[in-house]
Amino acid sequence: MGNKTSNSQCNYDLDLARDVALAREFIDAPIGHHSLNLQRLLRAMRSGPVKGKYALLMTKPGREWTLIRCSGQVDVLPTIYWDSIFFSIEDAEREVFRLRWKELTGRELNLST
Repeated sequence: MGNKTSNSQCNYDLDLARDVALAREFIDAPIGHHSLNLQRLLRAMRSGPVKGKYALLMTKPGREWTLIRCSGQVDVLPTIYWDSIFFSIEDAEREVFRLRWKELTGRELNLST
């Protein structure tokens, strides 16, 4: 069995061996309908504290998104990564997924195996 990590906010035990297939599902189609298991994984990745959470800022309506990292404080603006601009929402969502995967697992997402 692969390494496990837990996200207590939504009672999801991430299992690298099992969940890499779900990661592939997301990377292949980040927008649209997802399987129930992928939905559970996404809830785990999206839950938890806002502080430090990677997200997207639409900088040009419907055509440009920029990576941000939330401060978690109402009166503190997020960090904006102007060197991480995306021209498709799919590519932007894939990057946020990869970053959140690394946050949860401590490992880069490797889909080559």
